[in-house]
Amino acid sequence: MKQVFSLIEKSWSGSSVQFAWQKTLGNFLAVTGGDRTVSIFDRHGQKRNEITLPGNCVTLDWDKDGDTLAIITDKSSAIYLWDANTNKTSQLDSGMRDAMSFLLWSRVGTLLAVGTTKGNLLIYNRQTSRKIPVLGKHTKRITCGCWSTENLLALGGEDKMITISNQEGDTIRQTSVNSEPSDMQFSVMKTDERVSTRESTVSVVVGKKTLFLFNLNDPDNPIDLKFQQSYGSIVTYRWYGDGYIMIGFSRGCFVVISTHIREIGQEIFQAHNHKDNLTSIAISQSLNKAASCGDNCIKIHDLSDLREMYAIINLDDENKGVEHLAWTDDGQLLAVSTRRASLHVFLTKLPILGDACSTRIAYLTSLLEVTIANHVERELPVTVSVEVEPSFVAIGVYHLAVGMNNRAWFYALGENNVKKLKDVEYLGTVANMHLNSDYAAALFEGKVQLHMIESEGLDAQEERETRLFPAGDDKCRILCHALTGDFLIYGTDTGVIHYFYIEDWQYVNEYRHPVSVRKIFPDPNGTRLAFIDEKSDGFVYCPVSDRLYEIPNFSPTIKGILWENWPMDKGVFVAYDDDKAYTYVFHKDAIQGSKVILAGGTDVPFSHKPLLLYNGELTCQTQSGKTNNIYLSTHSFLGNLKDFGPNELAEMLTQTLMLKRFSEAWEICRLLNDPSGWNELAKACLYHMEVDFAIRVYRTFGNAGMVMSLEQIKGIEDHNLLAGHLAMFTGDFNLAQDLYLASSRPTAALEMRKDLQHWDSALQLAKRLAPDQIPFISKEYAMQLEFTGDYINALAHYEKGITGDNKYQEHDEACLAGIAQMSIRTGDIRRGVNQAIKHPSRLLKRDCGTILESMKQFSEAAQLYEKGQYYDKAASVYIRCKNWAKVGELLSHVSSPKIHLQYAKAKEADGSYKEAVMAYENAKQWDSVIRLYLDHLNNPEKAVNIVRETQSLDGAKMVARFFLKLGDYGSAIQFLVMSKCNNEAFTLAQQHNKMEIYADIISSENTSNEDYQSIALYFEGEKKHFQAGKFFLLCGQYARALKHFIKSPSTEDNLSIEMAIETVGQAKDEALTNQLIDYLMGESDGMPKGRLKTSTVNTVLDITTSALRLR
Repeated sequence: MKQVFSLIEKSWSGSSVQFAWQKTLGNFLAVTGGDRTVSIFDRHGQKRNEITLPGNCVTLDWDKDGDTLAIITDKSSAIYLWDANTNKTSQLDSGMRDAMSFLLWSRVGTLLAVGTTKGNLLIYNRQTSRKIPVLGKHTKRITCGCWSTENLLALGGEDKMITISNQEGDTIRQTSVNSEPSDMQFSVMKTDERVSTRESTVSVVVGKKTLFLFNLNDPDNPIDLKFQQSYGSIVTYRWYGDGYIMIGFSRGCFVVISTHIREIGQEIFQAHNHKDNLTSIAISQSLNKAASCGDNCIKIHDLSDLREMYAIINLDDENKGVEHLAWTDDGQLLAVSTRRASLHVFLTKLPILGDACSTRIAYLTSLLEVTIANHVERELPVTVSVEVEPSFVAIGVYHLAVGMNNRAWFYALGENNVKKLKDVEYLGTVANMHLNSDYAAALFEGKVQLHMIESEGLDAQEERETRLFPAGDDKCRILCHALTGDFLIYGTDTGVIHYFYIEDWQYVNEYRHPVSVRKIFPDPNGTRLAFIDEKSDGFVYCPVSDRLYEIPNFSPTIKGILWENWPMDKGVFVAYDDDKAYTYVFHKDAIQGSKVILAGGTDVPFSHKPLLLYNGELTCQTQSGKTNNIYLSTHSFLGNLKDFGPNELAEMLTQTLMLKRFSEAWEICRLLNDPSGWNELAKACLYHMEVDFAIRVYRTFGNAGMVMSLEQIKGIEDHNLLAGHLAMFTGDFNLAQDLYLASSRPTAALEMRKDLQHWDSALQLAKRLAPDQIPFISKEYAMQLEFTGDYINALAHYEKGITGDNKYQEHDEACLAGIAQMSIRTGDIRRGVNQAIKHPSRLLKRDCGTILESMKQFSEAAQLYEKGQYYDKAASVYIRCKNWAKVGELLSHVSSPKIHLQYAKAKEADGSYKEAVMAYENAKQWDSVIRLYLDHLNNPEKAVNIVRETQSLDGAKMVARFFLKLGDYGSAIQFLVMSKCNNEAFTLAQQHNKMEIYADIISSENTSNEDYQSIALYFEGEKKHFQAGKFFLLCGQYARALKHFIKSPSTEDNLSIEMAIETVGQAKDEALTNQLIDYLMGESDGMPKGRLKTSTVNTVLDITTSALRLR
């Protein structure tokens, strides 16, 4: 807390100092000691008057408006009245014979109550000068009292009585207390359901020990509140909030209680603020603060949270302690008197006055002190002492202006000093002022005066020295204004924003808004203007393009707007209210057009007023006369990026892209090293038409296609055409079309729609831009409609697609083909078929035939297939409609076995076996051919030949059954074996004694050992040893084979002996070899075998040699 001034008068020493702040305004402080005078000081400590009294001042009080100070003394029955407006003192004769002891002004009217030492009362009406004496109101000295907001007067006296009187002095209530009353106050008790807010409760301290609550509505049930003896005696108390009382006790603590009936007697809060004693407490409702004093310090608490200590003021020189303290009504100044008979005034709330010009700020640091600072340029702060307590401050490039009422003082800012230039009087009270390098613009009473700050030595033309706005014939009122380097800009109650160009000394632009304009905020260059209208809506206006853009999500509580002063961040501004600053970005060059977006919000600490925005740092002025810097939450990326994780970096990337901070976004993407991050950055560059930066980004993450595409368009100067290309790249095709149409090459919209196959849109565009393209687009559109099943519209567009120009014959043929197909699909079959037949395309006939076939229009389908030389398909459809004659005609052209088969079956069913056989042969259905030759055509030779040629198993079975019926078992066996029916063939051979035939046939086939064994066993049973041996040899049973070969009767060719030798040769078995040798030598039967063939002898010799070798 800054000390404003201290008062120490020698004449006060040894006595207690009384003081009272002027009500409402707080401009004057009345102070008295023991010197029979009352001194009037202004709020800066300057003595304005001194009132000499006949005796010591008993008490003094200001009326509700602060116009009149009333004083009573112990030596006179007169009342002294000092007029603050005229600075004159007058005396009022009370008419009382006894000394005055009490004085108090009404809180709502001009009534003054004066009490005497003998209990008499005088009520004086300052407005009417009427005096109402009331004798005997009390029997002893009146010591305390208070007025209610209904002008009821409560009084207490040494007679231990409390009286309640009306403004005529009539007693309407009274009650007695058990000790002397003091410190009486009217207030409202807290209840569950407050019926009215009338002050019906009188509170009074009784005997310094208890707090007595007397409810006028319930006079029979007063409340007497007692407190712990350890607290000491009650020094003072104050009501605040919703029925709360703060009570200060002599031993240094204060207690908060509630007057709610359920909470009475309970301490809500208690704090031991002072070590030895507490002498006074004060509450400022405007500040929402409470102060207590004791020992030699003052402690200030926040009423919203009493546990929070707001400030501590130590008065180290006041070793005798402090006595009383009081706030001005506005909470700006806190005065404390001490037992050393001194008085100190502290600044607790400074008017928040400040201004900024570029990065330089000027702000009030004390009531008569302005500080100029430039934190960005790191200039040392300069303090300027001013002559008056200003109500406005303005800073320019070279000047400072402060002022109040209708006067302003101008100061020139030098490099090391500040020089006062002059003061200027205006025609009315100045609401605010703005400066540029040469001019000042003051707003007063709906007008703006523009004048040069320093006209001396500038050879300025007279008419350029000053000008009053608006002109005399303009009846509007100016509500707000701003001054840039080149323009005076002001807004009026009729909603007009005027731009006055100072260089040419004339208006250059005007914008008419539907409602009045309350506040305007130009950017540093004046090329963009944010303003707030009377509906509390916000807008950005661009005078160059005469375009207006609404600010989205604009809070109705917004107090002001600050534009970013960092030169690289144009278009960023904050709109702030008491609690929050909202960051907005004006995107000027975006493919979707210029617009304002909300980037985010930042909490603003209590009582902080933003003055300057520079690179995301908000410089705010505080009530204490200092500045505080806040970093916007939307600019968190300005810290050390390496300290953050991927999630935080991803959020920061979003921030940088909204703010168009592409260099910072690049660094974030580099740290993230994530393709999605690079992609986001690239898309943002496209959105903001930063083509070169987009190329750099796409090149970084390897999107060669986009790099090449952007390289091709980056030289385009037509803004709309370039934006259209970029919108197309981002996938916003409707926007791209609008931009193309607004460009110098509107046909680009048509080309885009064609490339995208948006044929409907392309057709609409072609009607306007390229009618010669309609047939070609109609054809493409018809193809798309055909694909989606919209055949009626497809037919219409195919018809529109016909050009009739021989140059486009191929195109026309495609359209005619479409007409044919769509005619069929829409039910106009005759037209479609005729069109297809006339069309040269075979494929069309096939396609139309397929459509007709799916529609079960078989006759027409077959006709088209036939015309298109799709004979297989034609024959198939003819078959479906039983047109066998047509099928027969086409068979020579048909290659499909399936169709031949169908025809063959049909002919067989009709009994046309020869035609059926031919068809079966064409279908390669040999079994059916064999069946017909055997069953119907009686041509077994042909059937047998076919079986032999085709090796058909089923055919062989059929032939076998045929021969079996004829009794030709040999042939039957042969064909059974051919059909792999070996078991059946074996059984048949066995039944009809045809095993030799079966054996001959099967020995020439690839037959299994089981089949050979079956035959061998059969011959073994029939005692046919040679045949049995032969088949045992084939199935690998060498011992049994040799046995049967030995048993076989001898023949001239010795065939059985040769087979026996072959058996032994294959077996390579010693025992079998010995057995054969013994047989040949005659050892087994005593009969050596006769002459053998040379080869047989050689074989025997080989076997013998082998046998000897084995032995």
